Amino acid sequence: MRIIGGKFKGKKLLEPKDKETRPLKDLTKESIFNIINHSNKFSIEIKKAYVLDLFSGVGSFGIECLSLGAGHVTFIEKYEGVLPILKKNINNLKSEINYEIIENDILNKFEFKSLKLRYDIIFLDPPYKEKALENILNTIIENRILKDNGIIIIHRHKKEIDEFPKNFQLIDEKKYGISKVIFGSYF
Repeated sequence: MRIIGGKFKGKKLLEPKDKETRPLKDLTKESIFNIINHSNKFSIEIKKAYVLDLFSGVGSFGIECLSLGAGHVTFIEKYEGVLPILKKNINNLKSEINYEIIENDILNKFEFKSLKLRYDIIFLDPPYKEKALENILNTIIENRILKDNGIIIIHRHKKEIDEFPKNFQLIDEKKYGISKVIFGSYF
């Protein structure tokens, strides 16, 4: 797994040795960034963007954003088997970058209102078997942490059928191997 673009392009990211974590595949990640950069369905500029990376894992998505010049990335991860790898991956960049790591469980009474920022991009990559997606999206809406023109990107198993809040607008959906990527916003 490598960083695909920007100032850290080609840098290898450490991966977990266990099966609890499912890092974002490079091809899927590259496709997501191509859509962000070239879609006419929304307009998000990665450079200077504020990014929230939920269920961060090893940090692949958020680190890619930092490499491409994001203004700030907030990583939220609770799994102790992957947190040291996330921290090493960020420290290995040896660069002045604007980020924070919140070691907390999004699914267990995480206070989204404690976040001090509003975000241009919110990336959700929950475990495939996780069923609380609608609750997480509702909490994001209630706490107004997505900027008005921001997007939410969700990585799921392609066969998963999720319920979305009424005011969640599906913008695009793409399938890659066993996964799908959903782009959405609120209206």
